[in-house]
This record gives sequence, structure tokens and C-alpha cells, in this order.
Amino acid sequence: MKKKVVADSCCDLNKELGEKLDIELVPLTINIGSKAYIDDEHLDTKELLDKMKASDAPPSTACPSPDAFMKAYEKYDNVFVVTISSALSGTYNSAVLAKNMIMEELSNKFIHVFDSFSASVGETLISMKISELIAKGYENSSIVDKTNEYIKGMKTLFILESLENLIKTGRITSFKGKIASLLSIKPIMGATDKGEINLVENVRGSKRAFRRLLELIGEKGERFEKKILGIAHCNALERALEFKEEVQKRYNFKDIIVVDTAGISTVYANDGGLIIAF
Repeated sequence: MKKKVVADSCCDLNKELGEKLDIELVPLTINIGSKAYIDDEHLDTKELLDKMKASDAPPSTACPSPDAFMKAYEKYDNVFVVTISSALSGTYNSAVLAKNMIMEELSNKFIHVFDSFSASVGETLISMKISELIAKGYENSSIVDKTNEYIKGMKTLFILESLENLIKTGRITSFKGKIASLLSIKPIMGATDKGEINLVENVRGSKRAFRRLLELIGEKGERFEKKILGIAHCNALERALEFKEEVQKRYNFKDIIVVDTAGISTVYANDGGLIIAF
């Protein structure tokens, strides 16, 4: 019976990965003022960035309905679902509710929902891991156990070039934001074990933040030869490729993937943001 990976639209993919993994994405919605944007393949992220910059209102996001997940689940016998961290969105709860509803009617199905405790390329790596385990012929229970172990060991970090959305959403005050901008403070953020976003370090200047992010890989990771590094960028391909090149000089990752942020990750990272997971 066919096994399928379903993820929400915060799972960032490039064309090659999209074709190789064949993941079904369930879109979230982005709200800017009175305008709603569906985070699917038709969304223009550069237009989204322009709209966010032009709006005084903070962007907000809405999770997919349980019905949207149910429509995806109905197509397959065995479904492995990956969602953005439950600490950041109600998407995980929506996906679980959909599972419970559909299992009442079709108890012969297998559905498991993974809380990524991450976002963006972190979801991508988890989806890749599940696809790898499926390809190797593992039973469903083993796929769940091995994926949970993978999630537990994964690290997610990101650099913000713009503090606009943090100011608009009230995460930092306008005064502190202005001071940080004047001093060229670039926060390095990360995901906690519970999937919450926390400040790892404040670094002065983009170049220093870039170098510090490279150093943090070595401080927080190990056994790189067995791991894949994921890099997602928000309108910053050149910077992402430079980061990849520098990583290759320092560490021996099994592979490195580079993806553009889709809509939800663009809201979090904002223009110039860089997200890594390993």
C-alpha cells in the first residue's frame, strides 16, 4: 500500500526536491491588512515582501482547516504528516484533528502527524528523512520511531536582516528596533527543544552574524558526515550559496541543500533572512 508524505506549506522545497520527494503540501494563509494570500505555488514571494514593507499592519498567518488535511489524507492508505512547530501555529492541532475525524470513518488507514518543532527547511529535512525510510522499506512503526529520533536531534537557526516584522508584531518595541538598526544589530535566532523561537545571540553587523552562524554549526552539531544541512533563504540566493561554500570548507556534511523560502517562511525570515537546519 502506498505511503505518502504530507506537509504544510512551511515545508520549503526547490524544484528538484519537489519532483523527487513528491510531497503533498497543504497551504496556510497569510494576511496583510485586509488582503489574504494562499501559500501555494501561485504565491509571488517578492510581491509578498513588497506588501509587508508597504503595510503598517503586522502580517499574520492562518493554519489550514482540518478539512484541508482530510482531503489530503483520503487519497492514501499510509500518511506521514509534517507540520510547522505547534508553538508557532495551530497547524499541528488541525492536522491531528483531521486524523481523528477521518480515522473514525476509515479505521483501516495509517496516519501519523509529526510536530517538527521547527519550520521551513527543518520541515524539509524531516520530510526527506521520512521519504528515505519509506524508500528503504521500513515498516510504519519504525518510520515513526526513527523520524522522532531525527527530530529530537535536529538543530534550527536563522539570521534576521530585517526587524520590521518583529517591530510590527510587538515582539520588540519600536524604540529598541530603531536602536538595533542604528547599531546594525543582527539577531541570531533558534528553535528550542519545544519548538519555540528564542534569541541565541545579538551580533553587530551582517558579516559578523554570518561568521557566527558558521561557528554555531560546529558548537551545536556533531557527526556531520551522517547529516544533511538545509539552507533556506528569503530573497538572498547569493548569500545562501556563499554560506554553503563556507560550510563546505569547514564541515563534511553528507549533503547540503539550498531552497527559497515560500510564503510562511518569508513572513518569519523577512527580506534577506537565512534559515539553516541540520
